[in-house]
Amino acid sequence: MIPGGQPDMQQLLMQAQRMQEELLAAQEELAQAQVVGSAGGGLVTASITGAGELIGLTIDPKVVDPEDTETLADLVLAAVRDANRAAAELQQKSMGAFTQALGGLGGGPGLGGPDAGPDAGPDAGPHGGPGGALGGAPGLPGR
Repeated sequence: MIPGGQPDMQQLLMQAQRMQEELLAAQEELAQAQVVGSAGGGLVTASITGAGELIGLTIDPKVVDPEDTETLADLVLAAVRDANRAAAELQQKSMGAFTQALGGLGGGPGLGGPDAGPDAGPDAGPHGGPGGALGGAPGLPGR
């Protein structure tokens, strides 16, 4: 702080640049991370990146019944949803410090701050409304 209680702008800009670099590193780490979801006691597993991209799907031959494709479809959906939940948890752990820091700065609309709106919550979209499974990022599927 400079005399008179005003924040030092250069110091704030340096802090913001450090936060941006840390955020980019955390996003890259998420993109490289992989999580696995499963259903049917492990008969169906889905692998996705921390960013939410489906990268693998394994189906045990024991679960394949040509007369009952609905059960297989349900198991695939459940495994993908489980993997998406795991990715969302990983994102929360990885990005939580950044969202808390933004909230501590007042947040504002869409940042989870006091002005985020009545619909803001863990699944709120970028403007307080409903979002997708990965925090309301545009173009990502909902839960």
